[in-house]
Amino acid sequence: MDHTGSYYIGHRVNGRLEGKGTYTLPTGTKYIGEMKDGMFHGKGTLHFPSGSKYEGTWDHGIAIEGQYTFADGLEYKEDKWHYCDGYDRRFYTEICNGLKPAGISQLTNLDPPRPIPDGCYDCGDGFYNPETRVVVDYKHRFLRNADDDEHERIIRTCRKGWDEIVGFIPKA
Repeated sequence: MDHTGSYYIGHRVNGRLEGKGTYTLPTGTKYIGEMKDGMFHGKGTLHFPSGSKYEGTWDHGIAIEGQYTFADGLEYKEDKWHYCDGYDRRFYTEICNGLKPAGISQLTNLDPPRPIPDGCYDCGDGFYNPETRVVVDYKHRFLRNADDDEHERIIRTCRKGWDEIVGFIPKA
């Protein structure tokens, strides 16, 4: 393990990461593939803790082409991307498995949705606590501190861990 919390298992040349190997970042993201002079170089795959992956070709640490696949198997397409557009708002699992009967809503692509801790939001890659402004992954490990823009986006758009009455409330 190095001073960043990352570690590497694989080939080395003159002490440098070179050849095939596995480089694991402190976040749990793993790169499995070719290295050159300590950088991703050649063919390799980034495996994210969420289960998604990016298979690509790298040139001295920069991805030059590749394919991103979400954890549920949905492949991202840069051109002609029709998933979750203005015309079809189904989750990918609904496209694959069909819609639920009328009156039973699917709230997330994961069904049933994961429970959200009290006072927190589900922000897509983890839970956000607006009091501490910290995002943790779904295993409650620190991911990042939210800046003002991310805080506002999460508060405005993400699922809450509590019920909230909205709309007209008649007087008793």
